Amino acid sequence: MASSHSSSPVPQRSSSDVFFKKEVESAKHIRPVQSLPDVCPKEPTGDSSSLCVAPSLVTDQHRWTIYHSKVNLPAALNDPRLAKRESDFFTKTWGLDFVDTEVIPSYYLPQISKEHFTAYQQEISQREKIHERCKNICPPKDTFDRTLLHTHDKSRTDLDQVPKIFMKPDFALDDSLTFNSVLPWSHFNTAGGKGNRDAASSKLLQEKLSHYLDIVEVNIAHQISLRSEAFFHAMTSQHELQDYLKKTSQAVKMLRDKIAQIDKVMCEGSLQILRLALTRNNCVKVYNKLKLMATVHQTQPTVQVLLSTSEFVGALDLIATTQEVLQQELQGIHSFRHLGSQLCELEKLISKMMIAEFSTYSHSDLNRPLEDDSQVLEEERLVSLVFGLLKQRKLNFLEIYGEEVIITAKNIIKQCVINKVSQIEEIDTDVVVKLADQMRMLNFLQWFDLLKDIFSKFTIFLHRVKATLNIIHSVVLSVLDKNQRTRELEEISQQKNAAKDNSLDTEVAYLIHEGMFISDAFNEGELAPVAVDTTSQRNASPNSEPCSSDSVSEPECTTDSSSSKEQTSSSATPGGVDIMVSEDMKLTDMELGKLANNIQELLYSASDICHDRAVKFLMARAKDGFLEKLNSIEFITLSRLMETFILDTEQICGRKSMSLLGALQGQANKFVNRFHEERKTKLSLLLDNERWKQADVPAEFQDLVDSISGGKIALPEKKSGTTEERKPAEVLIVEGQQYAVVGTVLLLIRIILEYCQCVDNIPSVTTDMLTRLSDLLKYFNSRSCQLVLGAGALQVVGLKTITTKNLALASRCLQLIVHYIPVIRGHFEARLPPKQYNMLRHFDHITKDYHDHIAEISAKLVAIMDSLFDKLLSKYEVKAPVPSACFRNICKQMAKMHEAIFDLLPEEQTQTLFLRINASYKLHLKKQLCHLNVINDGGPQNGLVTADVAFYTGNLQALKGLKDLDLNMAEIWEQKR
Repeated sequence: MASSHSSSPVPQRSSSDVFFKKEVESAKHIRPVQSLPDVCPKEPTGDSSSLCVAPSLVTDQHRWTIYHSKVNLPAALNDPRLAKRESDFFTKTWGLDFVDTEVIPSYYLPQISKEHFTAYQQEISQREKIHERCKNICPPKDTFDRTLLHTHDKSRTDLDQVPKIFMKPDFALDDSLTFNSVLPWSHFNTAGGKGNRDAASSKLLQEKLSHYLDIVEVNIAHQISLRSEAFFHAMTSQHELQDYLKKTSQAVKMLRDKIAQIDKVMCEGSLQILRLALTRNNCVKVYNKLKLMATVHQTQPTVQVLLSTSEFVGALDLIATTQEVLQQELQGIHSFRHLGSQLCELEKLISKMMIAEFSTYSHSDLNRPLEDDSQVLEEERLVSLVFGLLKQRKLNFLEIYGEEVIITAKNIIKQCVINKVSQIEEIDTDVVVKLADQMRMLNFLQWFDLLKDIFSKFTIFLHRVKATLNIIHSVVLSVLDKNQRTRELEEISQQKNAAKDNSLDTEVAYLIHEGMFISDAFNEGELAPVAVDTTSQRNASPNSEPCSSDSVSEPECTTDSSSSKEQTSSSATPGGVDIMVSEDMKLTDMELGKLANNIQELLYSASDICHDRAVKFLMARAKDGFLEKLNSIEFITLSRLMETFILDTEQICGRKSMSLLGALQGQANKFVNRFHEERKTKLSLLLDNERWKQADVPAEFQDLVDSISGGKIALPEKKSGTTEERKPAEVLIVEGQQYAVVGTVLLLIRIILEYCQCVDNIPSVTTDMLTRLSDLLKYFNSRSCQLVLGAGALQVVGLKTITTKNLALASRCLQLIVHYIPVIRGHFEARLPPKQYNMLRHFDHITKDYHDHIAEISAKLVAIMDSLFDKLLSKYEVKAPVPSACFRNICKQMAKMHEAIFDLLPEEQTQTLFLRINASYKLHLKKQLCHLNVINDGGPQNGLVTADVAFYTGNLQALKGLKDLDLNMAEIWEQKR
């Protein structure tokens, strides 16, 4: 039981409150008098323990006993009277730390001192003084307290006489142990001579139990007496509450009677009208359901009819609509429990039929005669098939078309070869069985015509493939456009609905009877005319599902959904066929975009396939070295045909295929190697047979040079009839300058022009041709140097000696090539890509090598005269006659030198050369005069030398072109110191 309780106020009849206050000393532990709370409180007042102790009619029946107390084991073992805990059975295994450890003060609890209560004492001191003064004024109640204490102690003593077993909360005599404890069997044993004693014991037990009963009754009566006022107050309150409830029940009965009358008079008729309206609506819905079931029952026969006419899209739309109706409107209909699975299997069958139909269409479209003008075969059929495949998400139909493209490309080449071989009588197909061997027996013109025919067929084939793929692409784009527009409309609709929901504040009236909304009933009635119009329009649509004309079944009708309404948008294919796009396409924008890209890639793949087949055809013919044996004209013709086909396919497909271009490049590289080797071998043979004599220039070579004078390198066309009448010229005239050349250089110029012309005809070999031409020019320079300066022509051709005329002619030939190198460089620069301009440095190196070679020839001519001067002037003696024999020989050799080179070299070069020769002459003469100790003193020897020098100067200036030559002969005399 609780040790302390607070008293609560008890209401009295006189409306005055009576309070029982307790004043119990802490040492005596006296239980105070307690009062009961109100019998019908809205919430319990006071603490729970006080309500349990007080005997009240409304208190909790489960009173607290000593068995409700709970003490944990550590608390029971902690004996505060022990200075140190001893180790016993419980603590011996807990460890020494547990026994000896002291509790550390918490850091979170402050240390409380007397100063903390100073403010409270100051605040309560005034109240304490008032309280003491009131105690002195009011009389003490010791008498009452002592009486109450005495009564309490006496009650406690009497209750202690009652055994504890009667106080247990689970006391029950039906328990055998409890019964034996209260009524021992020994008191009821009558056997033997102990009957009187047992009877006395039973009587004593009865008296004891009666005594216990008296004690309990006295205590109960005492407790009731202590709480008599609360008891009577509770009884009085109970009577008042019963009177109030009786009045309330009467008032409720009257109210219900009035409501029943109002319901009968005012509401029953209206509600009956609503019930009849709802009943009619339900009947109409049932009728619509039956009509819908009848329509669904006809789905399979209708699908079969549509499939018989290849209307795959219509069949799929009908199946989709029926499945949606089964899932929404006819769900749970027992008779249709297998229809859904049957429709799914039928849909799978239609997918397989469409794939087979598309394969058949692709085969018939691609294998029809190429002479057919129509590019697309049965465009409406193609559009229908593509729509059906997209609807079923069968996106692999492009792979089927791609495989058919590969097969058709093979067949095109095979058929072209068969047609061409059959036209050639020389080929015996019985002897040569293999088609490839028959094709290799064709000559170049026949094979070229065959290749041209293949390329033309491939071009038509690609046009046809592109037209078909454009139709498919337009269908995909129309579906993608429809998806985007549908999404935009949904967003706009959502925005409008959100604005409408924010602006409307509708009041909903509830229909209490049968738990329905009154507003729903009226709204269904208002929807009647709209539903009739919509349903009639839907039934008028050929592809739509029939729906009831019921005025209130519109919301439940499945055909209201987007798929069954068959809302479509129309567009047109490139062929003019209208495309009706339904809204039930399940493809995402990403899938449609990927499919559109795959269509474009398929077109690229078709172009690559044609190029690959052409490459295989080309390689089959090149096995016996046929292509490598082609001459320049034939290869250029073949190259132009292949380049034209590559450009045509690029224009059709929008991308350049590289396989045929790579094969052409490979063949071009082989052609360039053979072309270069042939020209280099030819040049080598010409040089080995060249005698380095001036050759006549035929008119065709002069025309060839004249064609280059405009800066444009091109081989001139041969003029029939006029060329034979024109006589060869002695020199080659280039831009007004005369070039005396050998026959090898004339042919070299023609070879150079052939290289440049080949670059124009085959632009892909520009870099290779530049490298090969550089090699050819370097070879001519080095080989001519070996033959002339190195005197290799003595052994190769059999020349007796290398004359000055040979040297001058070689120099002039080199100068002619140097003149054309900038023109050749410009020609290649115009045809090279900018990133390969660094290859033009080869021409700079070649120009430098040629200039060095020309300078070496000039130095060789000077060296020849230098050795002659050294030989003649070393024997020179200053004596009569004048001119001396030495100077006469020198003038004679100078005249020969002039005669040899003047007609070959330009006048400026001749003057420059003779100035260098004269410088060498002056050097040797000066050296000899120093050796002879002849000085410019005006003496006889000086006069003789002066006469000889004058003779030399006169003869030299008398030569053609050397009249104005400044010889400066005063330099022969050594200056006086």
